Amino acid sequence: MSRNSSVYFIILWILIQVLVEVNCQMTPFKPSVYCRHTATLIDNKLYILGGWNLNRNVIKEFFYLDVSVPFNTQELSWQDLSNINMVPPHGYAASVKGGPNNDTLFLYGGISTDQTMSLVYTFDSQSIAWSIPKIAGVNTIRKWSLTGIISNDGRMYLWSGKANTGFVNEMLILDTINLNWSKGSIINAPTPRMNYGAILLPDNKIIYIGGGNDDTTTFNPNTLNISKGTALTLNEIYIYDMINDNWDTKVTSGNIPSNRASFSVVLSLDGKRIIIFGGYFTNTGYLDTTLYVLDLANYNWYIPKISGKIPKPRAFHKANVIGKYMVVSFGQGYDKTVESDILLLDISNNEEYIWTTIFDPKMPLPPPSTPPSTSPSPSHSSSSSHNNSDYMACVVVGSSLGGILLSVGSFLIYKWNKNKQKTIHENDNNNDYSQEEKVLPIVRDIDNNEQETIQIDQIPRNESTSNYEPIIIPPPIINKQEIILTPENENTTNHEPIIIPVNDHHGQEIILAPENENTTNHEPIIPVNDHHGQEIILAPENENTTNHEPIRTLQNENTTSNHEPTIPAPAVVNTNNYNYGQEVISTPNNNKISSQIFKDEILQAVKNEIGQNLKNELLQAVKNEIGQNLNNLNITRNNTKQD
Repeated sequence: MSRNSSVYFIILWILIQVLVEVNCQMTPFKPSVYCRHTATLIDNKLYILGGWNLNRNVIKEFFYLDVSVPFNTQELSWQDLSNINMVPPHGYAASVKGGPNNDTLFLYGGISTDQTMSLVYTFDSQSIAWSIPKIAGVNTIRKWSLTGIISNDGRMYLWSGKANTGFVNEMLILDTINLNWSKGSIINAPTPRMNYGAILLPDNKIIYIGGGNDDTTTFNPNTLNISKGTALTLNEIYIYDMINDNWDTKVTSGNIPSNRASFSVVLSLDGKRIIIFGGYFTNTGYLDTTLYVLDLANYNWYIPKISGKIPKPRAFHKANVIGKYMVVSFGQGYDKTVESDILLLDISNNEEYIWTTIFDPKMPLPPPSTPPSTSPSPSHSSSSSHNNSDYMACVVVGSSLGGILLSVGSFLIYKWNKNKQKTIHENDNNNDYSQEEKVLPIVRDIDNNEQETIQIDQIPRNESTSNYEPIIIPPPIINKQEIILTPENENTTNHEPIIIPVNDHHGQEIILAPENENTTNHEPIIPVNDHHGQEIILAPENENTTNHEPIRTLQNENTTSNHEPTIPAPAVVNTNNYNYGQEVISTPNNNKISSQIFKDEILQAVKNEIGQNLKNELLQAVKNEIGQNLNNLNITRNNTKQD
């Protein structure tokens, strides 16, 4: 069973690995981060690092969300990488995607309770490993509450922010390819600040906007209204030209948002406008909103048309453009028990933005030349419903597959344990049997009406024989009979019944001849003699022959060997099959039975067991699982239609 048990455990291990890949069967990772984290998109994975939890403690969590597949914000499948994270707990840091292959996360600055925290860390998304790079160039200091912008040539721009000495007015530049520090111009740069918004434009320029420079500022954590202090205005934007290394200022117009900080900024899909969301802000006394758009053609602010369920405002969050969505992650101001950690704003239609809960990774088509209607077109609704159906279908299939694999694995382990216990039990019985004294009744039929029973105690087992078929001894056909038992040969196994009528000068004498050393599974040897005919002996099968006809020999032909009698096991008398008495002698199992026969028996037993029981169990499990998941699918479809 050692080989079989190894096979079973290997199968179980494979099943466990498969189930781990089925996200529907996994215990989901629940992040504790709330705000002040970093969010970096690399190769369809949104990596979340550090930040604060609800208790305002810095944390060391590191995980990602796979955005290459559809998902629902109410059922997020986070993948935890915290066990490999070497970055100490921290918050307020800046991060970008860079490096020679543009697949490395660069983390800069931040606040930590660990004084040994390095200034820069890198995470290789291909080798899944953190490191601390050695960077040459100008001397730098630690800063926090700033935004990192990566250029097309792999340079990370870090303007202003706060340090231990206060607000810092500098443009720090990190070459993520050559690992070198440098500084840009600060001539005509805006007032130093923290918690500002920044975004890279298609023409290699960076827009900086808003923020704060008042350390005394406080705000309501629920409404995000500033209760003390102030934030900086958004009636001006500041543009840094990375190519020419200079600054410019533009005055904005339209529905200018109130002063605010710790908001997010993204570029629209057509690159012609910027979208801001959230932040803590000054209460202007009039109805304010959390979503604004700045037209880059004329620097005019306006409030976009929005549909869907509008979420509560958030501050100290992050926003990334992924596909056709602005993906907002975490942030201060929402209830984690009610709202999702992720918000999705469909920005594919500049005439109307849609808050949604379903993420579709497919890129949108180019915007139409004519303005679309104010409500979603039928094709858009159909696509959303179809994507939702595909997602739920994946859930149903994954759940069903996981249930089937788990059932098969459990059944195999159950059968292995059952067979193992049965084998141990049989071995124990055989050991007990070999140690006990055996009593074999020998019946001598004296005449038709009288029997004599002789008890023979302490009959040892034949050490080399076991698992014999019953030896059937029919009763006498004349008045007196004598039964002579001869020992079985040491090299024989699995013998067929030997039928022995006995002799009294008027009948027949049948002698149990020892079986030949080179034969197995022999047929009975039956000599017959009544002084008037010939003796007929059924000879054992030759090694090279099968299905032999009887061989006629003389009565005195020697067919036996001089072996001592051996009686291997207790007798069992069965009188049901004949009109006269019959004695059946059984012998114990052979410890040297062929391994192939044993395997065949086990395999046949498993096949028979699986043949019906497993089919019924699996079919019932699949029916129950699919039935439940289809119900959930219908409910989800109905909810989608209602939305």
